[in-house]
Amino acid sequence: MTKSGVTGKGIKGTLHGWLYLLPAMIFLGAFMVYPLIDVFVYSFEEGYNSASQSYFGVGSYNYGYVLRDRYFLQAIANTLILVIITVPVSTGLSLLISLALSSVKFLQKLFRTVFFLPYVTNTLAVGLVFMILFQKTEYTDGLVNLIIESFGWNAVDFISGPYWAKMLVLCVYVIWIVMPFKILILTSALASVNPVYYKAAKIDGTSPFRTFTKITLPMISPMIFYLVITGFIGAFKAYSDVVAIFGTNLNAAGMNTIVGYVYDMLYGDGGGYPSYASSAAIILFAIVLTITVVNLIVSRRKAYN
Repeated sequence: MTKSGVTGKGIKGTLHGWLYLLPAMIFLGAFMVYPLIDVFVYSFEEGYNSASQSYFGVGSYNYGYVLRDRYFLQAIANTLILVIITVPVSTGLSLLISLALSSVKFLQKLFRTVFFLPYVTNTLAVGLVFMILFQKTEYTDGLVNLIIESFGWNAVDFISGPYWAKMLVLCVYVIWIVMPFKILILTSALASVNPVYYKAAKIDGTSPFRTFTKITLPMISPMIFYLVITGFIGAFKAYSDVVAIFGTNLNAAGMNTIVGYVYDMLYGDGGGYPSYASSAAIILFAIVLTITVVNLIVSRRKAYN
């Protein structure tokens, strides 16, 4: 075969590859790239009016307003607390449960199904259950408070009470919601580890803890970093979880998130400010992108290849 023939086939194969990718590229461009560029442009248009499609200036005023807004600062604080607590706790608990499931062969599929059920259940329905469990009303203190009172402690209003109590309920709820998916992924990762390594460690008399830290953990580290990255992204986008427990007036409850702030600026009672919403959305994008890049750099250095 001539050199020109090889080159011709190579170009033809490359062209076919790009044609296969074309539908996906059009879809991503239309529904991801273009909206992102559009939001970026809106974020610099001062006094944008969606009805008349007009604005009176271009600059960074929208970012300054958002970064000074106490509701946005509260939303950032709530989101950061949610991320810092729920991501490591849910990942750690999921790993422990996955290890337990992997070591128990009897009824393993049943237990795996039971742990996965919250993931396929509607988040609003689960949030309603949590609200009933924790809410203190004039008729009942709620199941959780009944347990607390049985130990001789005072009941706590977890839904309308102090900030720490509301944040505790939210963190428990988010951990409960995200754990099933992580358990499924980690259980599959543990099952994919070559048993030859464990046999060799057993022959050498290696302790279970050292086997876990030197064999199991490095082998499943790519999945752990994947769950950490997606966990960070998911926690930063939290909104429906908070609404499910505290309702739609999150600013009054002091439990708003960044995504909730964006929604309020667009459609809330004091909404109708797409420029402010766009600025908040871009700030959220920058935060998530930075954390994702840092996690990817760390995972390349620390994850098993």
